[in-house]
Amino acid sequence: MDYLEKHFPGKGREYAEKLRDYTLGLYKKCADYALTKGIIIADTKFEFGLDEKGNIVIGDEMLTPDSSRFWPAEGYEPGHSQPSFDKQFARDWLKANPDSNWTLPQEIVDKTIEKYLQGYELLTGKPLV
Repeated sequence: MDYLEKHFPGKGREYAEKLRDYTLGLYKKCADYALTKGIIIADTKFEFGLDEKGNIVIGDEMLTPDSSRFWPAEGYEPGHSQPSFDKQFARDWLKANPDSNWTLPQEIVDKTIEKYLQGYELLTGKPLV
């Protein structure tokens, strides 16, 4: 809140409270929906900005496989790494292959795309055409 108050005098608390409420509200609504489709939204990020009138608006992508971790609800076990429908698969490969020069083999790219599409189909009930 101090940061917001410093940059937006007299509005810091208001912005902080709205950001908290928007973040929790968006997450809850989306996480509840995803859970009905068999997906746990383990985490995500929201980026907000202000429009020309000072209204808080979404500033970037949200709830995508690049900005979130999506886990299958079936088989979830707390306390260790989970299977996922997001970029964690590619991250894990890069971590296990530090000499790769950040270059993914085509099979890892294809598997990551497959995971994204699987998550999409679970959430929407239809294939991406």
